[in-house]
Amino acid sequence: MAETTVPILPCRTLQPVLDFYTALGFEVTFQQKSPNPYAVVKRGGIELHFFGMKRYEPTESYSTCCVRTDDVDGLYADFRAGLKRAYGKVPSRGLPRIGPLKDMSYGTRQFLLTDPGGNCVRVGQPTSEDQHHRPAPEETFARALHHASLLAYSKEDPEAAAKVVDRVLRLADERPTPVQLLRLLVLRADVAGRLGDERAAATALAEAAALPLSAEDRETARSDLGRLEELRD
Repeated sequence: MAETTVPILPCRTLQPVLDFYTALGFEVTFQQKSPNPYAVVKRGGIELHFFGMKRYEPTESYSTCCVRTDDVDGLYADFRAGLKRAYGKVPSRGLPRIGPLKDMSYGTRQFLLTDPGGNCVRVGQPTSEDQHHRPAPEETFARALHHASLLAYSKEDPEAAAKVVDRVLRLADERPTPVQLLRLLVLRADVAGRLGDERAAATALAEAAALPLSAEDRETARSDLGRLEELRD
């Protein structure tokens, strides 16, 4: 037996969605304009179907699907390069957008890709046979980072993530390590941008860039520093 499951995702109009996936290296293998708008895109083993709905609102979409890959880093690099060629920059807010590549607490390395139709495609590679959520750390700032990362990069709830970060950064009797502070500020800048709060994003980015970090800190936080540069670009 050889079954295949293919998601069929909504959009208001097909062409912006097809242009987006073409920029990512997909091929449009089928397109029907009437009586019902419908299209198929394919790249390697990834196949996505779309249908048009005139009254559909992309910004209110909850549509999502999951893509499993054995080369998430390669796809992430290819997708970012394609988006930069097509849009002049890598979009990280609004529609469309691509999120950062993150090692999640449930044994998956992933990034979220949201197309012009508001459909969120979760592209991930298992890093562990155990796909259950790991327990949240006990330490204050590690715990905050754990919860805020899940809210921002898995649940797609930047407002809740911002509240977690703001609350922990206001603590008067505890202070994060330099690496923890960098990660909190980069995450805060990321979600502020997605919420359209340019002032908060700029403030967090400036504070993160000004942090004094040792060589060991920089090695530990290499991916976070990379994300900092992406957000400042």
